[in-house]
Amino acid sequence: MKPKMRRHLPGTFLTQALDGGLWRLSRVEPSLADVFLRGTDPGAPEVFRSSAISDIDIEWRAGSVELTLTSAARRRTLHAQSVIVHEPLARLYESLPLASLDEKARRFWRRVFLLVRIPGGRHLLRILARGSRGRT
Repeated sequence: MKPKMRRHLPGTFLTQALDGGLWRLSRVEPSLADVFLRGTDPGAPEVFRSSAISDIDIEWRAGSVELTLTSAARRRTLHAQSVIVHEPLARLYESLPLASLDEKARRFWRRVFLLVRIPGGRHLLRILARGSRGRT
C-alpha cells in the first residue's frame, strides 16, 4: 500500500520566518494547522512576504516537496527539502486509556512530593521506604 503523498490544506495562512531559513505557515480556520518548511527555493521569501497565502497543495516526492499555493490571487509553485504538517487533534487524550488516581493515591503522592521538597526530605523518604519494605 502506497502512503498518502499529497495533501490539500484550504484556508488562509499567516507566514512567519524562523531562524535558519525555516518558514512557518499557520492557519486558524477551518481548523488549526501549522506547516513548517525547510530548504525552500530562493524566491520563497518574496512569495511569503508579499501577501496572504491560501489553499496549499503539498506533494511529497523522492528528494523534495512541491508546494502549490495561492498568493496575490495567483497560483505559485515552490520547492522545499522538507515539509511538516502539524494538525492538533481536539480531545486526543480523552480517548486514551490513561490511569487515573483515586483520592487515597493523590494524598500519598502529595505527601511524597512535599517531603522531597524540604531539605533532607529525600533521605527521610529513603528511610521511610526501607522501613515499610520490612513490614510487608
